[in-house]
Amino acid sequence: MTTRWLTPEEQRAWRAYIAATLLVEDAIDRQLQREAGMPHLYYSILANLSDAPERRMRMTDLAESLKITRSRLTYAVTRLEKDGLLGREDCRWDKRGSVAVLTDEGMAVLERLAPGHVETVRATLLDRLTPEQVGQLEEIFTQVAHGFQGDAGEAAPEELPWRRRSSPCSGSS
Repeated sequence: MTTRWLTPEEQRAWRAYIAATLLVEDAIDRQLQREAGMPHLYYSILANLSDAPERRMRMTDLAESLKITRSRLTYAVTRLEKDGLLGREDCRWDKRGSVAVLTDEGMAVLERLAPGHVETVRATLLDRLTPEQVGQLEEIFTQVAHGFQGDAGEAAPEELPWRRRSSPCSGSS
């Protein structure tokens, strides 16, 4: 198989993507650590649950929504549960699964953090783009994500983080 090396234009685009995503993620993490002592992933878990019906979501669905492995989610949920921001319940329709539940305290923390989080997202990314570029950004990354999820037939389902097999010691979700 012949390697399809990146063209100079593709290499510049790739490096720009890496630089921008690392800088934006760093700014968001620093803001959330400063204001709440939590990483962006924990905030994202709270935000996803706040949008879910009854602030509840099956753990496997939450892992898929966040695009992370089930074991990574289990670890994060355990920490948020210890802090009183989440609870966990048995899944009524699947005896093997569990449901993450956003507590009132978790919702209060999310409501307190949301203004600073949104301001950081705006300052580091969205305010630097025109409305047309924001639309292009959505279109580009939606296409990339759909490609991973099999819409373009590019990824086998077991390659997706939330479908990977966890080791027996990593906990169930």
